[in-house]
Amino acid sequence: MLFTHPDLDLLDARVLEEIAEMRAELAGQLRVPRRWAGRLRRTAIARAIQGSNSIEGYRVELDDADASLDDEEPMTADQRTFAKIRGYRQALGYVLAMAHDEHFVLDASALRSMHYMMLSHDLSRSPGQYRQRDIYVHDERTEQLVSTGPDAALVPQLVDELVVDLGREDGADPVVHAAMAHLNLVMIHPFRDGNGRMARALQTLVLARRGVAEPEFASIEEWLGANTDDYYRVLAVTGQGAWHPEGDAHLWVSFNLRAHHLQAQTVRERLRRAERAYEVLADVISTHRLPDRALDALYSALLGFRLRRSTYVDQTGVDARTATRDLKAMTDLGLLRGVGETKGRHYVAGDRLREVRGLVGPSARPIDPYPAMPAQLAVLAAGLPVPSLGVTTSP
Repeated sequence: MLFTHPDLDLLDARVLEEIAEMRAELAGQLRVPRRWAGRLRRTAIARAIQGSNSIEGYRVELDDADASLDDEEPMTADQRTFAKIRGYRQALGYVLAMAHDEHFVLDASALRSMHYMMLSHDLSRSPGQYRQRDIYVHDERTEQLVSTGPDAALVPQLVDELVVDLGREDGADPVVHAAMAHLNLVMIHPFRDGNGRMARALQTLVLARRGVAEPEFASIEEWLGANTDDYYRVLAVTGQGAWHPEGDAHLWVSFNLRAHHLQAQTVRERLRRAERAYEVLADVISTHRLPDRALDALYSALLGFRLRRSTYVDQTGVDARTATRDLKAMTDLGLLRGVGETKGRHYVAGDRLREVRGLVGPSARPIDPYPAMPAQLAVLAAGLPVPSLGVTTSP
């Protein structure tokens, strides 16, 4: 038995419609080739990697998450943390690659393969293998037992049941279907480690397999990473501390709809700002007779990325000498500022580039479709052992 799809209310239905409208608008904009779309798509994937891992306490800068996409070395993250980032990048890349493959079969073996990709850097965590013992989630701050998973002997059967549920055609909205896949996997807790990351990656995969356009932009992993406390609260309220698939999943689904709505508003605003930023930067490049290839680098710096010469070489296709000349020209103009020396030298936005940010203008604040939900979660979670970033999962 799994958690079943709840009945939605009128507010949920309206929010779903608004999410679909924003997604359709996004897809329409991206059908027209735009130079900034590639950078924005790549950054969306990096934000998903950063957000999902931050929930587990593995924090990296956005440009380090971006570096993992090209197997570059990180600037800041330690090797242990970055190994986890690389593992998640590999699994998420598999998700996005297989999403539209007509020959791909989403079965238990595929889920176990994803888990192996995610944790293969640490064989002591039994990557790709179901747990053999009971499992519990323990909050290190309070020494409280937060929840327990179902008996280990039930895991293979429950995962098989989940796979069947993933393939059913019942007309449920993809957003709802993906949210329930996330909930069931994280509550089954089939692995010794990585269950949360697996559940969030599975949610993105289900969205893509169910036909949601531009799955890189549809992921809510970034939003969950920025709202971790509420994420843990809603899981605690829904799960009630143990394996209770007979429980009501309505609050969980509404929470996910809220996340999708707010994330879609954020993505829509980023597209608007990216278009404006490229217009302003194109004028700057023309005025100062910089090469056109510098545009993408300046936009990355505008987003807050740290830029290495080696990255500039890879992304523009020029040789190292030309890259040095380009970066010096942008630095002399105050668009970039060099940091460090020799091997560790990189570039960040200079004063002149920060002025460009002012010309782009402020971001519009998203409108919350469920404004009462944070307070509701706090009340419902009061007295429950709610996990924090210090949570550990132990066999």
